[in-house]
Amino acid sequence: MVQAKLTDFDISEYLDDEESIASYLSAIMEEDDSQLLLAAIGDIAKARGMSRIASDSGLGRESLYKALNAKAKPRFDTILKVLHALGVSLTISPKSSQGSSRERAKAKPTVARAGRSKPGKVVRAKARA
Repeated sequence: MVQAKLTDFDISEYLDDEESIASYLSAIMEEDDSQLLLAAIGDIAKARGMSRIASDSGLGRESLYKALNAKAKPRFDTILKVLHALGVSLTISPKSSQGSSRERAKAKPTVARAGRSKPGKVVRAKARA
């Protein structure tokens, strides 16, 4: 029997443009897990190059590594600087009336999200009249 050789999966290899970064962060945000979000931002910074992100965000490289550490509690303005350096922004929208993604997952079988149209599209929140 032939054994398949498995390699470690590294998401940073697939985060090569703003659209894929936005899609990745959007999926992570649905989990309502701040530590997971911090890890995802770290993955993206790794994909873009920590030195470049540190320079573009105005942070020192060591400070960036510390801020994106799994046990870190970075300031919100630090996260905003890093997101800006990554070429993405946060968008605020009303919560779905159907509950959180975890509640929806418990209520019905999980369905793959590969069929999204225009993944990662950033839409600005607008007030309704």
